[in-house]
Amino acid sequence: MASLWGTVVLLCGVVALSGAQQKKSNVPRLKLSYKEMLESNNLVTFEGQVNSSAYHTFLLDEEKGRLVVGAKDHIFSFNLVNISRDMAQIPWPASTSRRDECKWAGKDLMDSVFRLESQIENGRGKSPYDPKLLTASILIDGELYSGTSADFMGRDFAIFRTLGQHHPIRTEQHDSRWLNDPRFVSVHLIPESDNQEDDKIYLFFRENAMDGEHAGKATQARIGQLCKNDFGGHRSLVNKWTTFLKARLVCSVPGLNGIDTHFDELQDVFLMSSKDPKNPIIYAVFTTSSNIFKGSAVCLYSMADIRRVFLGPYAHRDGPNYQWVPFQGRVPYPRPGTCPSKTFGGFDSTKDLPDDVITFARGHPAMFNPVYPINNRPIIVKTDTDYQFTQIVVDRVEAEDGQYDVMFIGTDMGTVLKVVSIPRGSWHDLEEILLEEMTVFREQAAITVMKLSTKQQQLYLGSEMGVSQMPLHRCEVYGKACAECCLARDPYCAWDGTECSRYFPMAKRRTRRQDIRNGDPLTQCSDLQHQDNLNGQPTVLDKTVYGVENSSTFLECSAKSQRALTYWQYQQANDDRRRDIKTEDRFVCTEQGLLIRTLDKKDSGMYVCQAVEHGFMQTLLKVTLEVIDTERLDDLIHRDDEDAAHTATTHTTARDTPTARESPNQKLWYRDFLSLVNHPTLNSVDEFCEQVWKRERKQRRQKANLSQQVQLHQLHQQQQQQGLVHAHTHVHAHGLAAKWKHLQERQKGRNRRTHELERAPRSV
Repeated sequence: MASLWGTVVLLCGVVALSGAQQKKSNVPRLKLSYKEMLESNNLVTFEGQVNSSAYHTFLLDEEKGRLVVGAKDHIFSFNLVNISRDMAQIPWPASTSRRDECKWAGKDLMDSVFRLESQIENGRGKSPYDPKLLTASILIDGELYSGTSADFMGRDFAIFRTLGQHHPIRTEQHDSRWLNDPRFVSVHLIPESDNQEDDKIYLFFRENAMDGEHAGKATQARIGQLCKNDFGGHRSLVNKWTTFLKARLVCSVPGLNGIDTHFDELQDVFLMSSKDPKNPIIYAVFTTSSNIFKGSAVCLYSMADIRRVFLGPYAHRDGPNYQWVPFQGRVPYPRPGTCPSKTFGGFDSTKDLPDDVITFARGHPAMFNPVYPINNRPIIVKTDTDYQFTQIVVDRVEAEDGQYDVMFIGTDMGTVLKVVSIPRGSWHDLEEILLEEMTVFREQAAITVMKLSTKQQQLYLGSEMGVSQMPLHRCEVYGKACAECCLARDPYCAWDGTECSRYFPMAKRRTRRQDIRNGDPLTQCSDLQHQDNLNGQPTVLDKTVYGVENSSTFLECSAKSQRALTYWQYQQANDDRRRDIKTEDRFVCTEQGLLIRTLDKKDSGMYVCQAVEHGFMQTLLKVTLEVIDTERLDDLIHRDDEDAAHTATTHTTARDTPTARESPNQKLWYRDFLSLVNHPTLNSVDEFCEQVWKRERKQRRQKANLSQQVQLHQLHQQQQQQGLVHAHTHVHAHGLAAKWKHLQERQKGRNRRTHELERAPRSV
């Protein structure tokens, strides 16, 4: 009956914790500091050079195993296996004449000259004059597509195509309908069909809202498209894009009364390739420009939705207020934005397009409908945090129960969030699990670039200060038990029967335990509970602590996982029933442990610290608390002083046969305990410990001196006896003299060793 009662209490405790666990669902399960990452060999860093900075441009070469990094005045080449090995660098400072030009223009010193192989190219239309401006580019078939500024002042932003054999081409100049003070994020080539003539370049950027599009000045995220085989018009839009279109990317949280919380500051984009190269999944990172709150979000988009918007109505300004409305008139043929190919229309070149198509394209570059994310809401939202999202890369991982997308999200605080996306039936029903938060730079610096190597299973990160490298998985940090490995819900990791290790889909091991979708250790590890604790459950720590009546004590216990909730149960001696401990006047339950403000004699007993995570309960710690009453305390302190003196005087005669009082396990430091709990002057435990160590060293010196005096006394008695023998036996005089000299030398050696031990530092 007693065990049944205990089970009822246990279940009630779990129900009471359900609300609190929901509050913890948005925190990382593990949080690792920079020091912890280094000590666990999970981080390699290059902390930059004194004469360089801005490590923002990465080129990952998987075949050669190198990471090429562009920075201020330097190009670096790192080993992908370990960036701290065989690093190479090329100094690339700006010329004196270029530096003077920048000074005259009021700019920071920089270089706007492109060097490809042995050629020197003018940097205009390829890179910005100001390195702080956000630009993006991609090199395709020897041609450079870039979104950048073309002037010193950073006002003439455009989308360029340069290099190659064709004439340079750009967007319409000084037309806010095309581009309105944009900041480019990334550029990608995405096929439209099996015909390469239909290939399109997609650009992701943010810009100011167009006139009349939004009340006041607001930032909007955009996706732009243009055809790879666009060579401009014949009589109009000469050397200008004729297929450029743009649409708004919406990432918002639906709110009450139709008022949404918008995240419009697009920061980064990652394309997750699929079996069909025409339909990658697009991950986009946003922040908010709101002055009311600080927040970040990740939204997921499909190419089907994007193409649907570009095939929809064009934005048109009309009406008495000249507002933006969907265009209702006749759209010329072929539809503006369509690539010239045999697939659509049969036109061989954009120079052959009719004049009405070119005219319409010039006046209608924007689409009316926005692109909404999958499920019409973000998959991750973080608000009121100390950091904001800056970068994202995604790895598709094969697990025991399917494929999962693992996101690595960089922040402006130099941390990386590891998040797994778990589909609940379809892409329209996702659960996001925040696995880890890791600090990857010694000093706080925004992560400005991230590259992922699936071959090396490594992640490379850049900032203003340097470059860091970390593995995609650290299975060993989750714990040494099957239950802990299962609760981690990391697709990279599985319990292999011995430890939490890397999961390989092709490995033929029946002992692999992994449950990413549900994270249920009861179904995965229940059959291991009869085995050794390291296999089934984590080893439970048992310890005994002492407290003093009417004082306070703290029982420390915290779960390794930040997602777990801890709670305490109490069991008195000779009683097999446990009762829950709830926060009240004398008891305070915290995430670090249990505080008992005023100890009572009846508080003696066993305290059990348990953790609940994802419906699974495990015992972390069992503490036996013995409360000493104040009357017994005085006797124990007095006895402790007597024991110290008695031990010192009998150290040499009874060293090998200690009495019950001299047992090291029975030495009780109640005076020290009282000083630690209620000391009027000490401000920290460190100061207290320093005093205890000084007192210990003093007692050791006193005991050593007393022992030395006893030894000298015994030696003196031996010398007197030897002197009597010498007086009656003259034949052995020479031998006794030698023995006397030997004893003196031996005593000197003992004194020297004792002196050295006293001077040597003691470790405690």
